Amino acid sequence: MKSSSVKTGIERAPHRALFKAMGYTNTEIRQPLIGIANSANTIIPGHIHLNQIVEAVKAGVYMGGGTPIEFGIIGVCDGIAMNHKGMNYSLASRELIADSIEVMAVAHGFDALVLVPNCDKIVPGMLMAAARLNIPAIVISGGPMLAGRYHHKKIDLITVFEAVGAVRSGKMNEEELAEIEDEACPTCGSCAGMFTANSMNCLTEAIGMGLPGNGTIPAVMSARIRLAKEAGMQIMRLLEKNITPLQIMTEKAFTNALTVDMALGCSTNTVLHLTAIANEAGVPMDLNLINSISKKTPHICSLSPGGKDHIENLNRAGGIQAVIRQLSDAGLIHQDCITATGKTVDENIRAARVSDPEVIRPLSNPYHAQGGLAVLFGNLAPQGCVVKQSAVLESMLRHEGPARVFDSEEAATEAILSEKINKGDVIVIRYEGPMGGPGMREMLTPTSAIAGMSLDAYVALLTDGRFSGGTRGASIGHISPEAMQGGIIGIVKEGDRIAIDIPAKTITLKVSDEEIQKRQAVWTPPQPKIQSGYMARYAKAVSSASKGAVVG
Repeated sequence: MKSSSVKTGIERAPHRALFKAMGYTNTEIRQPLIGIANSANTIIPGHIHLNQIVEAVKAGVYMGGGTPIEFGIIGVCDGIAMNHKGMNYSLASRELIADSIEVMAVAHGFDALVLVPNCDKIVPGMLMAAARLNIPAIVISGGPMLAGRYHHKKIDLITVFEAVGAVRSGKMNEEELAEIEDEACPTCGSCAGMFTANSMNCLTEAIGMGLPGNGTIPAVMSARIRLAKEAGMQIMRLLEKNITPLQIMTEKAFTNALTVDMALGCSTNTVLHLTAIANEAGVPMDLNLINSISKKTPHICSLSPGGKDHIENLNRAGGIQAVIRQLSDAGLIHQDCITATGKTVDENIRAARVSDPEVIRPLSNPYHAQGGLAVLFGNLAPQGCVVKQSAVLESMLRHEGPARVFDSEEAATEAILSEKINKGDVIVIRYEGPMGGPGMREMLTPTSAIAGMSLDAYVALLTDGRFSGGTRGASIGHISPEAMQGGIIGIVKEGDRIAIDIPAKTITLKVSDEEIQKRQAVWTPPQPKIQSGYMARYAKAVSSASKGAVVG
């Protein structure tokens, strides 16, 4: 056992004395030491209940013959951090999470890990650590929030963001906004739609690092507590069999995850996170792979923000295992991949069934013929950019218009809310990439304002930043190279024509090569927006979004 280095032998008597100072018995010290990474806090709705999940995990570990050792992990609430300086720190927290788990696991000789995240960057940060450490590990998330209700319709956090735009454009009054605010988020859990947190929790299950149900069982259900106990017991079996993350997160498993991603219509952030996790796992990840998988994988679940359903509906309809079963029956899934159950994908899905064919449609009757995401290439994004095509209105799949150029999210948001954007415009928000942001801020406020003001049928938005999983409309992010790295987006001028063709996977700045070269010759980077502290260090070390925005 790895933990022998901290507890076995005469020379480790001082170490054992420190364990006993905390109340550990000789029996507990002799057992395998199972680290439990707990990201509970009282600032994230998806994390406020995680201590209860962790207590259930501990019970499972004890039942399985191990000794659970809990330690804390930070987390940023993207919703609360949205549209101010706090959002600079969100994506960058992913690296701190991975690093801190590595520190704790190696420093204390843990034999295995149970990872307890729920939201946004915390899930991929933990998976990155699991791949890096490659000791037996399993993920148990806190589960999704239930949807809210307003006038007999289901609503969620994105309803509130979009309602702000509706109030500013006179389509809704402030009293109605206040009612929606009160009803949108009725329980703890990760926000109710297929936003980034739930996307990553579902893909954790699809890649094999979470037990069946990890992605969809609601936070408030007792089944979530039972699953946490099962995860605690299962980590002991994984340790006994020495099944490690790199045996689970193989190239085939990443292909499975991307296939499920396309079928569900997940957040564009999954591209960043799966690329970063694959980097830790030593698995090559080419953005062109997304288009090839998307082309042959129908979009069969229509979940908020692009559709009517929420994660609770997906759970009742059969969950991720039922989605995998549908895809597997069509030959789109590698069935021989080992998973955290200790069984193969094929063994896991044998009992899976779709109980509601409107929530999980058959591949013969999809919501869209192609998958949820698309990667576009062109002179404006030679290394690629990403769009959630399943959430784009058909009329905006092809669009050409004049550029409206802004050097920050705040400037663009003010122009949108002040009704200075015209139908047909292409909003360009730059210097918001991993280096230029720094931290690649999410752009939920401007995209929600566009939707709330009913401009999403007429206006596109491009950025070297990124979007919330709650974004809908012709919102194209991750433009690479970013402006701060000398990317073409940095030399776009007001009024330049930009052509977007999502079916053809192209994005083009309609300016001559000679003019582009002339502008690049006189371009100089602006001063960094943050010049001290963690984000200044992050900006100097971070990679392009096309490589997962990882810190090398």
